Amino acid sequence: MEISWADFEKVDIRVGTVLAASVFKEARNPSYILEIDFGVIGVLKSSAQLTTLYIADELVGKQVLAVVNFPKKQIATIMSECLVLGLVGGEGVVLINPDRKVANGLRLA
Repeated sequence: MEISWADFEKVDIRVGTVLAASVFKEARNPSYILEIDFGVIGVLKSSAQLTTLYIADELVGKQVLAVVNFPKKQIATIMSECLVLGLVGGEGVVLINPDRKVANGLRLA
C-alpha cells in the first residue's frame, strides 16, 4: 500500500539515548522498561520487547530511533510514551540506531 509524502511527514521519528533499562516484570511478554533522552522533547518511557538479543545494562548509553508522536499507551503498570523501532527477525528484535553519535532529538528526514 502506498502512502503519500504528507502521510510520512506526520510520523515523528527521533533519536534518543537510553538513560535506564530495567526488566519489566509485569509485562505479558518479556520486555524492558526504557527511559530515553530525546533532547528538547525530554525523557520518555517505552516498553520494548528486546530481551532476546539485549541485556538491560548494555542498552544504557545506546542511541535508538523511536516514534515520539503516537498517543501514550498503557502497558501493564507503565504508560509507554514512544515506540522504539527495530527490525523483527527469527532471532528477535534488532534495534535501529545511527552509525555514529548524534544529538538527541534529531528527526529522521
